[in-house]
This record gives sequence, structure tokens and C-alpha cells, in this order.
Amino acid sequence: MKTSVFLVIVAVGLGATCRLPGETSRPFNGKDLTGWKARAEGNTPSQWKVGRAKLSPANPRELAVTPGGHELINDTRGHGQSLDLYSTAVFGDAVITLEVMVPEKSNSGIYVMGEYEVQVLDSFGKDAHPGPGDMGAIYDAQPPRNPKYRPPGEWSRYEIHWRAPRFDAAGNKTAPAKFLKVILNGRVIHENLEMPKPTPGGLDGREKARGPLMFQGNHGPVAYRKIRVRPLP
Repeated sequence: MKTSVFLVIVAVGLGATCRLPGETSRPFNGKDLTGWKARAEGNTPSQWKVGRAKLSPANPRELAVTPGGHELINDTRGHGQSLDLYSTAVFGDAVITLEVMVPEKSNSGIYVMGEYEVQVLDSFGKDAHPGPGDMGAIYDAQPPRNPKYRPPGEWSRYEIHWRAPRFDAAGNKTAPAKFLKVILNGRVIHENLEMPKPTPGGLDGREKARGPLMFQGNHGPVAYRKIRVRPLP
């Protein structure tokens, strides 16, 4: 299972838009895909769009998408039929907040700086025994602690406090990246988790001072909304 979470702008680069230090940024404008790029994978087309999503009444493993909403939606029918999507804005230290909704058995991921994945999955009913690939896991690194999972089709809220890796003037890493805190649906599921290396499936597998936000899109349907990035206190 490949799986594909949120940050604060360090030096300010939201495409062509400049953000002052301390200002909350909104990488997704709620209207269109301006500021986002699909990660090419062969001839597979991107199925990302903007609208309103809910579970399909015909198939709970799919989304029914209608126009007029302000959600970022991967309107795909299954594995390998869409692409990962990443922001043109790049970030470093940050507090990332967002809401995410997955259909039954679906799978996505939030890649902080394009490289460190917080898992998004339908893990409803597994609250007592979450695994390293369940909702809220830092994929391939650590399972969530005491998560609260919601049913398919309901919105879950993430709050991710993130510290980017540090580098000296010569480009040598001097301190690892760290998930200072990850909160899922009001519960702290990770604290002070150092990341000695990126998780699998990232944008290029290289650590850096800043990177984009990426949502995994090649594993199944998913919807995101209320995406915010603010400075780390």
C-alpha cells in the first residue's frame, strides 16, 4: 500500500502571492485548481476537481460530486485512475489544519513538504487497535495513539504541528524533521516524533528546508476542505 498532511509558510511563497510572517495562508482558494499541479504518472489523467462531495448512494466506495461547493475532490473510481496533487506554494515550519472525507475502503495521504505522509484511510471501527497503515499513522514510521475514527462519508479534522529539517550553509542536515504534534478529531495521536528520513511515495524522496503540500490521489476517491497553513508558535 502506497500512501500519500499540513504546514506554515516559512519564507513566504504562495505562488505569486506573498504572505507576511504570522499570516495564515490558504493554498486552496475554494474555487478552482489554481496553485496546484498533478504529479505525472504515465498517461493517467488527473481527476481532481472543485465541488461538493458526499458518499454515492449507489456505491459507498465512491463519491457523488456536484458543482457549487468549495471542496478539493479526487473524483476517481479506484486505484491507479488519478494522480497525486501538490501545491505550487512551498512551506517549512507550520501548523497545518484541514478536514478530509474518505469513502468506504478508500485511501489517500497528506504529504507534509511533499515527503512525510500522514495517512488518510477508511479505518472506521479500528480505534482500539490501529496499525502503521491506518488513518493518522505516519506511514511506515508510527501508528497513531488512541485515535478517534469517523465513519466513511463523515469529515475528519487534522491539526499538524510541524518542524522542518534544518540545514547548514553547505546544505548538510543539522537536525531532523519532526512532527511536534498531530491531532485527529480532537485527540493527540503523535507527539515529538522525529523523522530521520522521508516516508515512501513522496514527491522526490529528498529532504529540504521547504516543500509543497501534496495529497495522494492515485489510490482512491477523497475530498479535502478548509485547508489552512499558519506559522508555528
